[in-house]
Amino acid sequence: MVRANPERIVPPSPAEVVDLLLGAGAVRFGRFTLTSGQTSDVYVDVKRAWTDPARLSLLARALAARAGAEPRLGGMELGAVPLVVATALLLGRPFVVLRKQPRDHGTRQAFEGELSAGDAVLLIEDVASTGGSSLRSVEILREHGAVVERAIVVVDREMGARERLATAGVRLEALATLSDLRGARAERPGPSA
Repeated sequence: MVRANPERIVPPSPAEVVDLLLGAGAVRFGRFTLTSGQTSDVYVDVKRAWTDPARLSLLARALAARAGAEPRLGGMELGAVPLVVATALLLGRPFVVLRKQPRDHGTRQAFEGELSAGDAVLLIEDVASTGGSSLRSVEILREHGAVVERAIVVVDREMGARERLATAGVRLEALATLSDLRGARAERPGPSA
């Protein structure tokens, strides 16, 4: 398999990522209940961006350019799957897809894909809030012998995920933050998104 060098991938700028998310309607303002149970005036739904091939390609380039030497990628169903697959195709790296719940039949697998003890895995996520879902992904991977030291998220909502993952020895990196999205929205002329 041919593996691309992340240093040769031309990434979009942070502003392009923010513009893509706002333009796709992936960021909505109002009153929302998050997965964590907390309420927020902003809802980030990266799925609205990754359902378009051109937008998914841009996100994959941004993720791939930040990929390190980890030979394998991983992400939790549903939100991370297209991001992981598109990035894996760009880099030529294998990946694993984690299940929120292990199958209750057949092999009762917690993930799809190959994973051996000692494999270094780069975790990819769509959105991080408190870090609970990301931490669960790390736990699943580590329970199966993987080494996870980094996670890349499209949007960090800046609600404690970075700090929570750090206590587990995982460095969280973000393509954009909620502050970036709020700032870009404030700078846009015309009706609010």
